[in-house]
Amino acid sequence: MASPNPSRSQAERADQTRTRILDAATQEFSANGLAGARTERIAEAAGVNKALLYYYFRSKDELYNAALEAVAARVAEISMAVLGKECSAGERLLRFALNHFDRIYSQHVFQTLMQQEMIRFRKGESNAMSPLIEKLFKPMGEKVFALAKEGIESGELIPVESSQLVYAVLGPNVFYFLSAPMMRLIREEDAFDPQVLAFRRKASVEFLGQSIFIDRPHGILVAARVLADTPMPQVDSTRKLESRIWTPQANEIKSGNAKKSNIEAVETPSVQARQK
Repeated sequence: MASPNPSRSQAERADQTRTRILDAATQEFSANGLAGARTERIAEAAGVNKALLYYYFRSKDELYNAALEAVAARVAEISMAVLGKECSAGERLLRFALNHFDRIYSQHVFQTLMQQEMIRFRKGESNAMSPLIEKLFKPMGEKVFALAKEGIESGELIPVESSQLVYAVLGPNVFYFLSAPMMRLIREEDAFDPQVLAFRRKASVEFLGQSIFIDRPHGILVAARVLADTPMPQVDSTRKLESRIWTPQANEIKSGNAKKSNIEAVETPSVQARQK
């Protein structure tokens, strides 16, 4: 029996094919960078031939830009949903801080692609960062800064310069992951061990609950509520988490395959102490 709407079925198949190509491309570009990625591998992973791949995307650069925008748009959509929740400004800021922490360690493809783009941007090379900033990240950033100002003006959050509050809320997340290799040597603690991550995630939100709210008991309750209804994202345990974030391998754009970290997650004495 013929389809009642052949054109719709055709369009759906085309969308599915395009999505498969983009999904395969994000994995390939994340693993190997723009220079090292191979369209042959992308086509094979997507289950299409190269001719069909170039039918949808005229060049590797166009495919790269589309893949980067697709993964960034998904992340931005989740973050904007957090910022749009129906709760106080202080609670939304706390939820955004937790979303930011979770994104850094769980969104491997996004983090790696963004690190690659930041390197290209810093070198002054042609990059896809500028349009992404205008389309996705600038609206999100403006909303975060406005949220901090709203929380301060409402009397919920401490009376400081609003942008400084944003830096104080998000900065510790960046420092935690950036300093992980050094802290491993100083404290003999693996920042990427799942138990350590869970501990730091909880401690970070609880600290903010006690430090940025004028009414500390209120802040403590807000932090508890945010943690209670925001489960910790799961990360594929078969892949080494530390090799995904803030490593030289992840930050280099290579002409060949990206090197993999051989650092294993271990349970440290500090983690064992917390379990007792």
